[in-house]
Amino acid sequence: MNLEEIKGFMPHREPMLLIETAEVDENGVAHCTYRIKEDEFFTRGHFPGNPVVPGVIQCEIMAQSCAVLVKEEIPGNVTFYAGLNNVRFKNPVKPGDLCEITAKLESRRGNIFFCSAKLEVNGKLCCKGEPSFALVPIQQ
Repeated sequence: MNLEEIKGFMPHREPMLLIETAEVDENGVAHCTYRIKEDEFFTRGHFPGNPVVPGVIQCEIMAQSCAVLVKEEIPGNVTFYAGLNNVRFKNPVKPGDLCEITAKLESRRGNIFFCSAKLEVNGKLCCKGEPSFALVPIQQ
């Protein structure tokens, strides 16, 4: 899927839409990408002269990649974090880096989804964790 196809089901928009391509393979694993731009709002002050993507943004990229796994259920709903477990940061992510995310749905309880995900740059693990999220109906 390209960015326009992703916008067809994801409720996020720029500057908080943090996946640009997405595919789900035959094993039900999502593979997404996002290139960190030079002028991202989250790197401007983190840190001047040595911009680094904050860990919370890396977790958001992984969580959005997890949402791709239930894309058919997202329309009419908003995705809200339910939790982040066992998060580890291994290497920094910087402007210009192409983030490659792998996400898997581990289990589901009602409208709560439990996943595992990892974010890599050039084959190096940068972040991994177990995001969970809820699908909550949009209030009109």
